Amino acid sequence: MSIKTRDGGRPDSGGHPVAWEGPPVDLTAQSPRIGEKIIKAVLVSAAALSVLVTVGIVASLFAPVAEFFTHVSVGEFLFGTEWTALFGDKFNWDDKSWGVLPLVTATLMITLISLVVAVPFGLGAAIYLSEYASQRVRKIFKPILEILAGVPTVVYGFLALTVITPILKPLLGIEGIYSMISPGIVMGFMIVPTVASLSEDAMSAVPLALRQGSYALGANRMQTTIRVVFPAALSGIVAAIVLGISRAIGETMIVAIAAGNMPLFTADPLKGAQTMTGFIAQAASGDTPHGSPSYYALFAIGALLFVMTLLINVISIRLVRKYRQAY
Repeated sequence: MSIKTRDGGRPDSGGHPVAWEGPPVDLTAQSPRIGEKIIKAVLVSAAALSVLVTVGIVASLFAPVAEFFTHVSVGEFLFGTEWTALFGDKFNWDDKSWGVLPLVTATLMITLISLVVAVPFGLGAAIYLSEYASQRVRKIFKPILEILAGVPTVVYGFLALTVITPILKPLLGIEGIYSMISPGIVMGFMIVPTVASLSEDAMSAVPLALRQGSYALGANRMQTTIRVVFPAALSGIVAAIVLGISRAIGETMIVAIAAGNMPLFTADPLKGAQTMTGFIAQAASGDTPHGSPSYYALFAIGALLFVMTLLINVISIRLVRKYRQAY
């Protein structure tokens, strides 16, 4: 590309064309930038690696899942209400029940309980850090809040079993030591940092001019937060909640320790049950022979969990795009 006027001259500082001596100036790169090409190759490789990992997971699940469904019908698997994959003869397909609904119901029930805890506390913490806390308080509280996300989940599991369950047992009349409400509550506190941190980032990104305009119209801080900042940051808040849902569904140690290993088809949160990840943890502990029905059931449960997580991510992308606002 060359800088020239229509008659071949170059404009001076006053905008008037003057004579241009010499060849036109070429603004294109004179030589390839090796560093940029290397950086681009690294970034493309990183993006391709994530795709290849996903494809590898699907490929590794395909053969065992296909083998599982040669013995079990899809209808029985998805709509059956009894799951006895680890009972009876380890190599006999016919003396077991393969209805996955008890595992799915327990997974969704514990996830719902965790959201009831995580969403109010997480959004409350995000609103305080974004709109009310001073810069000094924010620098202290936010790292402390995010430390909770680094606590090992096995610690949360023992907390649910040894602390929360004994407290709730006389209050709610829980029978036994296992229940769905106890791990659900603890899991909610586990994902509070995820919801709070990402929601606070989304709310802090809302332009200050929107807040100032709201104050100029006579709104107080709470009205500005609820009616202006919160709707403007809704896409980021939805993404934070969906990420918390994905983590709750995929959590293993808390439910394996505190929810129990009995696959019951029930919606009563005061009873113990087994989740999908809880079954995977139990069956993959070393007692499942290679090539047995329970071995192939592991991959079927993993594939269903993969599909559920994929659907959640697809829904979250649509919601984020629907409520996204650009400033």
